[in-house]
Amino acid sequence: MTGETYFLYHSIGQYPNKSRDLAAAMGAFATCWGAADDGQWAEVLPKRQRFIDRWSAIINAAPGSLTTFESVTQAFHALLIALPSGHLRGKKLLVAADCFPSNHFLLQGMGEKYGFTLKTVALRQGAAHVEEEDFLDAWTPDVGLALLTWVSSTSSARIDLPRMVAHGRRMGSLVGVDITQAAGLLPFDVNAPEVDFAVSTSLKWMCGTPGAGVLYLSPRLIPHCQPELRGWFSQENPFNWDISRFSYAPDIRRFDNGTPGCMAALASLPALDWHAEQDQAAILAHNRALTAQLIDLADTLHLPLVTPRDEARRGGSVMVALPDSHPAQGVVASLRAQGITTDARSQTLRLSPGVMTSATGVARLAKALHTILR
Repeated sequence: MTGETYFLYHSIGQYPNKSRDLAAAMGAFATCWGAADDGQWAEVLPKRQRFIDRWSAIINAAPGSLTTFESVTQAFHALLIALPSGHLRGKKLLVAADCFPSNHFLLQGMGEKYGFTLKTVALRQGAAHVEEEDFLDAWTPDVGLALLTWVSSTSSARIDLPRMVAHGRRMGSLVGVDITQAAGLLPFDVNAPEVDFAVSTSLKWMCGTPGAGVLYLSPRLIPHCQPELRGWFSQENPFNWDISRFSYAPDIRRFDNGTPGCMAALASLPALDWHAEQDQAAILAHNRALTAQLIDLADTLHLPLVTPRDEARRGGSVMVALPDSHPAQGVVASLRAQGITTDARSQTLRLSPGVMTSATGVARLAKALHTILR
């Protein structure tokens, strides 16, 4: 079966007939957009809304609380600069060292301008992920906002989200969560526990395309945010042309600005439609069965686990430490030559089995790794 040795769902998700569905969606867009009539927006905007509705259903977001962004970084930036003036000034903004690097790069450039101090909770010596106790110790009442990483991209470690959010409430902080590495695989509900905002993308377990990011913002906070980047779509009525009468839309649409870019949403919609039709429990059970086999494989090959062994404390990936005698990029290249798709960060081999990966594919990986590492 095509894709049975594909272990890259932490990066780009695949599902059966994805290329066919994507080509059909883009072909339909080309036909619509290239027609010499006035029917373009009547077709495109409802499809963008259907993309939003699909995402809202995945994370149980209320209507009018989720919108599109090009990336997680862009969505996070838009939220930060829309917060009430001075909310972060004189406060700390707390993140873990194993948050997605792009978010950290963003925050490093914003602290001085917006008056907050970036506090990064470090990894312990030799650790693969930030310990929750260390994060909680650093989470003091002077933290104005904490960005939690639900599942780490470098270890697949999963935090105890209810515990972390409860602590944040006691500290009086805004609590946001990056759900990118597990959204669409592990169940997630923005109301259980209630978070203030969430960011994600459609690339990974959702099997979508680049550019299809999302921002969720709690309805109780939306009225207090005034996005700096605003335009005609930020209004309740986008067709208000009176330049002296701008007012923000009452819901998440205030984070829209100029004419919305719809391409990524339309391109990702077939994947989200496919996902909505699947048995979500079966998808997760399939992943859990294969990740258990990958952990057994790591033990057999005496490869140290980077990922927590406890199923409840990890996402959908298994990551292992390769020996220094076998550079990771060389191992990845050798596997690629045998039709097995993986990747690595430093000496960490990342393996993420999804709906197209099979037990036969795991067996092929096991045989290949045994040969490469012996």
